[in-house]
Amino acid sequence: MIDVLAMKNSQLSVISTYSRFLIFLFSLTLLAGCTSYIPREKLPFPLTGEACDSTVKVVTVPLPVIASSPNEGITSGALAAFLIHNKKDEINTMLAPQINQNSNFGVTASLYGAFYPTPERVIEFNLSQSSKVNHDYEFRIRDISQLDKKLELNANFFKLSDGSSRFFGFNAKSPQQLETNYANDEVGYNLSAGYQVGKHYQIAIGDRFRDVDIKRGAVKKIPYIKDLFSASSVPGRDGFTTHAPRITFSYSTLNDRDTPTYGGYARFTFEPTLKALGGAGDYRRYEVETKGFIPLDNARYVSVFRLMYNQTLGKDVPFLEQSILGGETTLRGYGRNRFIDNSFFLCNLEERIRLFRWEVFNVTADWEVAPFIDLGAVMESLDKASSNNFEFNPGIGFRAIVRPNIVGRVDLGIGKDGPAIFVGLGYPF
Repeated sequence: MIDVLAMKNSQLSVISTYSRFLIFLFSLTLLAGCTSYIPREKLPFPLTGEACDSTVKVVTVPLPVIASSPNEGITSGALAAFLIHNKKDEINTMLAPQINQNSNFGVTASLYGAFYPTPERVIEFNLSQSSKVNHDYEFRIRDISQLDKKLELNANFFKLSDGSSRFFGFNAKSPQQLETNYANDEVGYNLSAGYQVGKHYQIAIGDRFRDVDIKRGAVKKIPYIKDLFSASSVPGRDGFTTHAPRITFSYSTLNDRDTPTYGGYARFTFEPTLKALGGAGDYRRYEVETKGFIPLDNARYVSVFRLMYNQTLGKDVPFLEQSILGGETTLRGYGRNRFIDNSFFLCNLEERIRLFRWEVFNVTADWEVAPFIDLGAVMESLDKASSNNFEFNPGIGFRAIVRPNIVGRVDLGIGKDGPAIFVGLGYPF
């Protein structure tokens, strides 16, 4: 009991220290940022376009970077966010060059860009290269301008290597003592086309491809997955290929896609992976998700819930293609891919509280605090779920929102392995 209390007190101390540090960093940001007005001809396409005035407002926000996650450890560095505005004083382009230092990956240089040429089109890219193992090159586009805005097109192309990846074994009781490290070196794409049926329904078809090579990771103090687990016990341990068509039915009454404050959402997805298309095996995935957003006091308080069930059926399914929990969008008290099995059930509850709305450098931002609870478990199938296998992860989030499309977040969750801190863009769900 004394050890448990000591661990909890240590976790609370970490969270308190980190919260004070965030306030300190925010204060530095207020002192260092600036707003400039630059002739549009000096900011050529695609940085600006017809949606921008002849004189363009550019907000520059330098930020220190401090992040800590169970898989990656502590990362420190700096970034500068350049926010280019259009005639409506909305963000038309965001560029964020960044340089970080991490004991596992060395120095990482990256450039993130997001372009919003019209309300119906979003283009994003991320270019990141570390001196050890890690890299991430991604390009994403979403377009809803076709067929009277009834057709939604999405495309994502990627080449990445994550040297912080972990594998603990299968099922909800996989022990921390079996923790191993590896790098999943991947290349692939994810494509989809959705057609709006009526006001609230959409049917979408898609295609997903990923070619994965399992290599030695960057965390040398943890055993390599191939030294502890055999290929026969862990399908996909020596790499695999997935090629899967997909069909999705969804229903949405959300008032905004990226920063909703009201409405509901439901989705059913069926995705078979086929050997005939070059996949590693014949298996199929089913996923059901529902979300709800309930506002109070003119959306100053927004109660949010998500329920999600995922099941993967088939023989010799690669371990990274099975049902997985852990990380910044599922169980925020654990690192990515902490729990793996044939199925998972997940419940997320979050209260998003707007503390204040503040104009900083001529940009209006909502500043939120979001206490949350994540509850979930992996299992062989839903009928074999056991209450003893569920993980309970309480935590708190801090968010800055520039509507309608920019969300910066810091989430601190607590699991049985200790606290986890995630920093990123976009709401977790």
